[in-house]
Amino acid sequence: MKIIVKKGGPLTTLQDTGRYGFQKYGVLVSGAMDLFSLKLGNILVGNKESEGALEMTMSGPFLKLPAGLVFALTGADLGAKLGSKPVPLNRAVYVKQDSALSFGFAAKGARGYLTVAGGFAVPEVMNSKSTYLRAKIGGVGGAPLADGTELETGDLTAEQEKLAAALAGLGGKPFSTLGWSVGTESLFAGEPIRVTQGLQADWFSNATLHAFFRSGYTITAQSDRMGYRLSGTPLPYKDSSLEMISEPVTFGSIQVPADGNPIILMADRQTTGGYAKIGQVIQADLSRLAQMKPGQTIYFQPVTLTQAEEALARQADFLTDAAKMVKR
Repeated sequence: MKIIVKKGGPLTTLQDTGRYGFQKYGVLVSGAMDLFSLKLGNILVGNKESEGALEMTMSGPFLKLPAGLVFALTGADLGAKLGSKPVPLNRAVYVKQDSALSFGFAAKGARGYLTVAGGFAVPEVMNSKSTYLRAKIGGVGGAPLADGTELETGDLTAEQEKLAAALAGLGGKPFSTLGWSVGTESLFAGEPIRVTQGLQADWFSNATLHAFFRSGYTITAQSDRMGYRLSGTPLPYKDSSLEMISEPVTFGSIQVPADGNPIILMADRQTTGGYAKIGQVIQADLSRLAQMKPGQTIYFQPVTLTQAEEALARQADFLTDAAKMVKR
């Protein structure tokens, strides 16, 4: 099947779970900012969790979808409509007739995901379909979706054929969908972002650490897929003469440069960093962080490694339960 891009939108890229195994060569991981929503969307349409999807930032593209396509929208509510009919989030949708899919602006969250049954038939670059914009690799020509692009979808599995047939038999135009959806309200709960201790936490005084966890930090306009620059109570080193050799960083590493304003490294982060790391956002909270917009205020909460592992296990259980619901 073929999806035609009438308008590419402000920033729509193809992303999967990331490009691993090449950081030693300086190649970034990239991948979806909100991995939870990516995986959930793929589960809903019967794909592997790691399959590529369209990541839409703040708004989406204008697409012509073919009849017979099964897709799902997850993550931010971008006010999607198929024709003139609103499309529900977090459920599989079957297109009954060739229709235009349009989006408004994010009412809740910052990034939405469009997954399609069979995935997007684009070549992998270093084992990934993810777009790395600065290097212009992966995705669709290493760039955001452009007007006039044609996206081919992959072949369906036997299970996906059954899902499509079941959806096709339901009522509704221009699309049909199941009567249930998966609840993801926790993505937008506004609770503190949980953090484990950073490798250089001892570079900061107790008073500075206290300020870090008690003060709010605003996401500045100088934030993107590489990192969130924050503004708030400065976090000075105990000893201003301290210097460090660059070392590996990861998604959610919280670095503190000389000006004392922290930077949270995101999906397109560099492979190494030379600033002290005061903390590490736990993996289970990275998706909530990715759904926050410039101008929003972040509060941090310290947790132990055990608590971080338990939170990640609960998230994995949620996705497992969603997969079981789809197969019923």
